[in-house]
Amino acid sequence: MNFFLWTVQAVLAAMFAMAGVMKSTQPKDKLVGRLPWTADFSQATVRFIGIVEFAAALGLILPAATGIAPVLTPLAATGLVAVMVLAAITHARRKEPGAIAFNAVVLVLAALVAWGRFGPYSF
Repeated sequence: MNFFLWTVQAVLAAMFAMAGVMKSTQPKDKLVGRLPWTADFSQATVRFIGIVEFAAALGLILPAATGIAPVLTPLAATGLVAVMVLAAITHARRKEPGAIAFNAVVLVLAALVAWGRFGPYSF
């Protein structure tokens, strides 16, 4: 199970690191083409979301890998659960069922990491 959790953590970290860098470095006008929901938010909000996603990606890996404050790993996963709930709400308002399904899958994976690292497979 520990290997499975590390694998899920690595996949989530890669996904959120890439998404976070994209949202925090590219202008909103460029993002609207790929991420239509960004039209509903200010540039500052989109950048903030990107920074949060990138920080969570780091939090999924670095604390556990270094042994420095490993409690931050399940906290990062819990934060991603909250991000996915908010993302699903946004996509529900925009009537985007495919995006909601994706958010639900990522939410379940992040919740699994949080549960595993807070509980039976903590460091």
